[in-house]
Order: sequence, then C-alpha cells, then structure tokens
Amino acid sequence: MPIISITRLHLRSLRYMPMLSVFTLASALQARRADGFLGGLLGGDAERGAWTMTAWRDEAAMRSFRNIGIHKKAMPHLLNWCDEASFAHWQQTDATLPAPDEAHRRMRAEGRLSKVCHPSPAHAAGETTSKSLPKGALRLVPRAKQ
Repeated sequence: MPIISITRLHLRSLRYMPMLSVFTLASALQARRADGFLGGLLGGDAERGAWTMTAWRDEAAMRSFRNIGIHKKAMPHLLNWCDEASFAHWQQTDATLPAPDEAHRRMRAEGRLSKVCHPSPAHAAGETTSKSLPKGALRLVPRAKQ
C-alpha cells in the first residue's frame, strides 16, 4: 500500500536558503530516480516554510531514499539551519498526493517534530505547522526507467 510523506522546514535565517535550495533540488533528482518513488511536490507557505509531499510504494522504499545519497548528507545540516521541522507519514490506497488543506490538517493532527538545535517559540510549543496552507510549486514525477 502506498505511503505518503509530508515534511515542513523553516529556516532560522535566510542565509541558509542557497544551500537548502541546492540540497532540495539535488534530493528531488535523487527521489525521481529512487526505486519506489511514485510522485511528489515541493512548495512553501506564507511563513517561509518549505514543504515536501511525496508518495512511495511502501515504507521501505521511503526509508531507503531517506537514508542514502544527498538526502542523507543534507539531514545533519537541518539541525542547525532550521528553527522548525516536522513530518507526517500515512498509508493510503493510492498514490494521490494530498490537497494543501489535507496536508495542513494531517500535519497539524498527526505531525511529529524533528529535532532542531535552535527551536523557534512555535517549535518549542510543539506546533508542527504554520497558520497558512502549503502551496505547490514544483511537481516531481518518477524518472522513466531505461
């Protein structure tokens, strides 16, 4: 059964934006080539939060992607760069990505905080999402196997 993964990151300073952008685009390319990747969306919210929504064949495929390559190299930097970080995962019968309001609702209801070294007041209070809905900007499709 497909698994949906959503994440939200908020940078504590805009000075980290160039490197986050590099890691995000490189991770998107990695995802497109990953076995079990079914589709995704990168976007943001009005509070400068960065959102990802991805669909995977199963949890093993998602974890395999997360634990190798450029994505694995990016994760330690996020501890210092971000003042807010959260994620949510769930299984569903198909690989349809959630609408923005559903992603926001799920993150608020089921999201879990990730560790950050410099938490914002919202993160410290246990808030997993922004007030505004995510907006998609870049759709990711699996790369055709050759």
